[in-house]
Amino acid sequence: MRLNKYVAHCGICSRRQAVEHIKAGEVSVNGAVVIEPFYQVQPSDQVQFRGKNIRPEEHKVYILMNKPKDYITTLSDEKGRKTVISLLKDQVAERVFPVGRLDRLTTGLLLLTNDGDLAKKLSHPSHKVKKFYQVELNKPVDKADLERIRQGLELEDGRAEVDGVDYIEGGRRSEVGIRLHIGKNRIVRRIFEHLGYEVKKLDRVYYAGLTKKDLPRGFWRHLTEQEVIMLKHFT
Repeated sequence: MRLNKYVAHCGICSRRQAVEHIKAGEVSVNGAVVIEPFYQVQPSDQVQFRGKNIRPEEHKVYILMNKPKDYITTLSDEKGRKTVISLLKDQVAERVFPVGRLDRLTTGLLLLTNDGDLAKKLSHPSHKVKKFYQVELNKPVDKADLERIRQGLELEDGRAEVDGVDYIEGGRRSEVGIRLHIGKNRIVRRIFEHLGYEVKKLDRVYYAGLTKKDLPRGFWRHLTEQEVIMLKHFT
């Protein structure tokens, strides 16, 4: 098994993130740092991540969380900030990691797992995994600006294409729903900031066929077997 895949199967991160950890010199094999992600791990090899022995997880875990505000989507934080992992409160024996990221102020659906293969597929743009956000802005949104978003905006890192955007039914003109599949960093916030709006609240209410139904803010649950099958069908 390739080293990056081995690390991902240990429930530490996705395969893509494993490449970054390996190139940063955080992974060693038999006591020697290996910076080649495609190194072939042998059955007799002892692999370490940041000085600790690791072995692939045999039991796959899939968790859906309704992330609250002021939590960050990393395994740990050198600044001592609250992480989504802390919300599990040691009730999950396996090491899981977030699939993708929500910034500290964004709330809503977040998937955590130790399935590196599924995480890689869900994160890859080619699979066009759908996400739906509810956005509250600091002022009413012009219809002309909604149309500009629909047509696609040119941001500093390229074109931002969305699958749909409109006012939230029954809400104010400062409340907008936006559907997209691109996964660029802070993309929803940057779309509206580009047009002169400030995002007051941002909540992800749909992710890859999963919704927040019966999942209060700050709580989490294991996916059902049917949901796991559906997720794998998505990819």
